[in-house]
Amino acid sequence: MAENLLNQPLDQPNSRSLERDAERLHDHQGVNPGEIAIGVILGRTSEFFDFFVYAIAAVLIFPSRIFPFASPNLAMAYSFAVFALAFVGRPLGTLVFTYIDHNYGKGVKLTSALFLLGGSTIAIALMPAYETAGTLSVALLCCFRFAQGVALGGAWDGMPSLLTLNAPERRRGWYAMIPQLGAPIGLIVACALFAYFAAILTKDDLLDWGWRYPFFVALAINVVALFARLRLVATPEFQRLFETRELQPSPPFQALKEEWRTILLGSFAPLASFALFHLVTVFPLSWVTLTTDENPVRFLLTEALGAGLCILAVVASGILADRFGRRTILATSAVAIGAFSGFAPQLLSAGPGGETAYLLMGFVLLGLAFGQSSGIVNSRFSQIHRYTGAAIVANSAWFFGAGFAPLVALHLSSHFGLWSIGLYLLSGVAGTLGALYANSELGSHLSTQAG
Repeated sequence: MAENLLNQPLDQPNSRSLERDAERLHDHQGVNPGEIAIGVILGRTSEFFDFFVYAIAAVLIFPSRIFPFASPNLAMAYSFAVFALAFVGRPLGTLVFTYIDHNYGKGVKLTSALFLLGGSTIAIALMPAYETAGTLSVALLCCFRFAQGVALGGAWDGMPSLLTLNAPERRRGWYAMIPQLGAPIGLIVACALFAYFAAILTKDDLLDWGWRYPFFVALAINVVALFARLRLVATPEFQRLFETRELQPSPPFQALKEEWRTILLGSFAPLASFALFHLVTVFPLSWVTLTTDENPVRFLLTEALGAGLCILAVVASGILADRFGRRTILATSAVAIGAFSGFAPQLLSAGPGGETAYLLMGFVLLGLAFGQSSGIVNSRFSQIHRYTGAAIVANSAWFFGAGFAPLVALHLSSHFGLWSIGLYLLSGVAGTLGALYANSELGSHLSTQAG
């Protein structure tokens, strides 16, 4: 079946006609690496901006607007449970949009995925509150959040991993960190927008209508990112990679069957950074919201400052990885996150000064780890399964390492105390170090067999 897929003519009418339309809209000979990097950053920024706009609303807005019938803690837990639905929907999005990719082309796949993402985001912005629609508002939020996840699974274009795989051997760490810049940039914009509206509006106005505007901005950013990414799809360089099978999807279930070891290792390798990801972005905002009466503006601006430090740390990770190796940086940063977990809960509970120290230190560690967490095992995939395998790894890693992190952290801190989130971080560190060790052992075994 896979062989038939690879031997299928690339100019079949149903998969190429719309791609030719895209090529006519972009009359150029090719793009340089800088343009590819900008396109990748724009695409990831739009995805993460959507992600953080929803995450902030899940803490500040939805508990009282959608779950007013529950206690504050339980309402926050309900909100985080809905938050996790997107990570459940991502694997389904990979399956559905891989089919669209194979039959209609990457331009059609990317356009439809981002339209679904934008449509779901706007639908959330227009949602009625529980006071108006009752349980229907809960059902709508669940449906739209799940649709966002399906769209994010379909928006995978393979460019971040391929940017690394096609980089010069001594610059792979630098190229690996480029797509990761989208996360802190998206967080900065999302925090700044919510902080602005929280500062100029009363609490009632923010809860009633002010929170909706960041979701409208998300649609505009998605449109810009869509055109930037479509421009890459229409380039001769992209077509060359497609023709050499680097960008051609294989059947997902066959990839799972033949590459399950690599997929499993790739899913667990970034667990330390993904666990920390939510414990410095989403969870601390919920903790401060539930345990204090302070206005969220200061905390949101502190998070934006921390995200700025994260950008610098992501860039530093690229430089360090090219000098010492990507696995070394991932392992070292995981150990540092483990050390941070020993005193992080005490910082978060030490008032504004401690909260600031927690965020700034956490974001620096996050940047060093997250900067190299993407595609660490993708070179181990066989060429036929590299594109689909990388997509499955990306979705699985977010599902295991991030999707339920805020909910788990809230549950642990509510029932056992804030100290218990340190144990949760340690579990992510163990997952990363174990996967890196197993990946190294697998590589040695394969090298021995080849010899």
